[in-house]
Amino acid sequence: MGLIRCEKGHYYDEQKHSTCPYCGVKELEEEISRFTPLETNGDAPEDDEGKTVRLSRPSGGPEGFALGGGREGETVAYLRSRTGMDPVTGWLVCVEGPEKGRDYRIRSERNTIGRSDQMDISIRGDETISRTNHAFIVFDPRKNIFRVQAGEGRGLTYRNGEEVILSEKLEPYDVIEVGRTRLLFVPLCGERFSWD
Repeated sequence: MGLIRCEKGHYYDEQKHSTCPYCGVKELEEEISRFTPLETNGDAPEDDEGKTVRLSRPSGGPEGFALGGGREGETVAYLRSRTGMDPVTGWLVCVEGPEKGRDYRIRSERNTIGRSDQMDISIRGDETISRTNHAFIVFDPRKNIFRVQAGEGRGLTYRNGEEVILSEKLEPYDVIEVGRTRLLFVPLCGERFSWD
């Protein structure tokens, strides 16, 4: 499950919701407003918009979340550290298998594929896919390229019908096979567009 933070400070699973399901819920907005600033950048007043602040957590509030959207101490992706967001870089679209028609977002750097909800790309309907780390889809934000890598699970991974032994560069509309599932690769970032 990958939690993201909306503009109002709510955390939600973007794989389950396309927008924040909590926005507009009065009780939650009141809970978020109980967070208080402890310090600001430089000597600017605490109410200056756009300034970085460290928040204290009121009792009963969510534990361990940093202002940047991740958990305290969590490694932040390169693109997210530069832009302040973890944007979509491409998609996998299931064209054959139990979840035919479903799309999966690809984020910057390493994306895990497996059946578990803990995977970045969770394909729950195919029991022939390893629970964790069946394969990896990698977007390199410095080179603007995508790769598919063999995973750590028992199952094999194929790109356009050929087994992926270590790592293979992905081209637009390549077909990745994991278990009984075939996924069409659709990039957003590349030569014509990047988030930098």
